[in-house]
Amino acid sequence: MSVSDPVSLDNPALARLIGGHVCLHACMAGMRMAAPLLALRAGHSAAAVGALLALFALTQVFLALPAGRYVDRHGYWRPVQLCLVAGAMGATMAALWPVFGVLCLAALLTGGAVGVGAISLQRHVGRCARDAVERKRFFSWLSIGPALSNFVGPLLAGVLIDTGGFGLAFGVLALLPGVSWWLVRATRELPPVVPDDAGAKRRAWDLLGAPTMRRLLLVNWLMSSCWDVHTFVVPVLGHERGLSASAIGAILGGFALAATSIRVALPWVAANAQERVVITAAMLATATLFGLYPFMVSAWSMGLCSAALGVSLGSVQPMIMSTLHQITPEARHGEALGLRLMLINASSVSMPMLFGAAGALAGVSVVFWTVGAAVGLGARQAWALQAAKP
Repeated sequence: MSVSDPVSLDNPALARLIGGHVCLHACMAGMRMAAPLLALRAGHSAAAVGALLALFALTQVFLALPAGRYVDRHGYWRPVQLCLVAGAMGATMAALWPVFGVLCLAALLTGGAVGVGAISLQRHVGRCARDAVERKRFFSWLSIGPALSNFVGPLLAGVLIDTGGFGLAFGVLALLPGVSWWLVRATRELPPVVPDDAGAKRRAWDLLGAPTMRRLLLVNWLMSSCWDVHTFVVPVLGHERGLSASAIGAILGGFALAATSIRVALPWVAANAQERVVITAAMLATATLFGLYPFMVSAWSMGLCSAALGVSLGSVQPMIMSTLHQITPEARHGEALGLRLMLINASSVSMPMLFGAAGALAGVSVVFWTVGAAVGLGARQAWALQAAKP
């Protein structure tokens, strides 16, 4: 792709970009379901399977920053092409050599491909936006993609495993990056951005010198931790309440459905509310719901609380992404996105272990209340994001 004049992103072009990332992400999500299942059936321990699952996120911790810099230098197409090759290669290797070591390598390849692909897509879409309102609208639609992928990928893999075995499932998943390429092949590259300090040595941590960036990453980490808390603690709390596995699954499913549904409405919200207002309201609502959650004793009450949490947490990411693009120099958007992704994935790897230890010592209710209090206090930092300008 050659560099062209500035690109305006119309709805069909945005839909193709989202569809392309859905296919790449679904490849990883299907692998993330199928690979551990194959490992368990092959007789590997739960600890080995846990390590295999961690590899899907671990790659993104180490790749995020260098990938962000690479995207800043090369734009959208070159990183995306590498991601599509890596994703297809990982799934193909699993189909041809379905042994544990190869599954681990496939997890690294597909997980890393999705992380780098997300940075490329977010930077491209953010630069295409003509103003802050359009940027919020773009990111609202963009945020629906991962939720859809996490539904399509595992469902497709599960059906294929039952139909023709793991080889067929991995083989079909390997085709999804090709579908992704077909969808995004007409995407026009944006002009490169020449930084004001061209030639100067830059470090990612320099971005943290801006107070607004520190506030934004703190808020993002707090809300991301809430996702991890909910996913980890609800099964434990449901077990304590004597709920069935299907009831616990329905509670978590209601959360995911609500988080996806609110993102459909966010384009309207984006046109009528500032980012800091939406984020602050979501943090206060989340803190309140975390305080109430341990008092919910029935499946219905827990389900309602879970759905309300899905609404509050699901509304945050597009506003975070819009704010990040406003407060970061355009030449370093990819680097800032990489820094954010690195911190989130590092948290996702470490926080469940911390939650588990805290829950064993003090009880899961204390975990909910502690995290809820931290989020409530953090709402002040969200309100201070008013310094961000379009």
